[in-house]
Amino acid sequence: MSMRHRRPHTVLIVAALCLVSTLTGCSGSGDGSPSSSTPPASVSAPASASPPSSESGKGEVKVTIKGFAFHPATFEVGPGTKITVTNEDSATHTLTADDKSFDTGDLAQGKSATFTAPSKPGSYSYICTVHPNMKGTLTVR
Repeated sequence: MSMRHRRPHTVLIVAALCLVSTLTGCSGSGDGSPSSSTPPASVSAPASASPPSSESGKGEVKVTIKGFAFHPATFEVGPGTKITVTNEDSATHTLTADDKSFDTGDLAQGKSATFTAPSKPGSYSYICTVHPNMKGTLTVR
């Protein structure tokens, strides 16, 4: 087979490899573990969305990830409130504090994780580490 006939195959192979490496580059650390050193929150069955709790340190707040956004993105809780995050998107997401004080770890479609709100009052910005354009704020009263 001459070199001229192999070139189209080489171009197709290189293009396919570029596509695969681009797609796998969006999947986080590549080993299935969270990209931070903070251990992931406990993973549980899917939960339904509900408005944030107004009780100090009691009750539970549910956050849903859908359409590459957090719902609600901004909410207020008491110290020690349990927060359950459920991913309804087909892509993997996280809910991770900028200061790493809380982190769900990677959440695949339909998965949930629960973490405890910090005990120190203040405003905590958070993102999805896989999609950093996804942002929100948790305020502890």
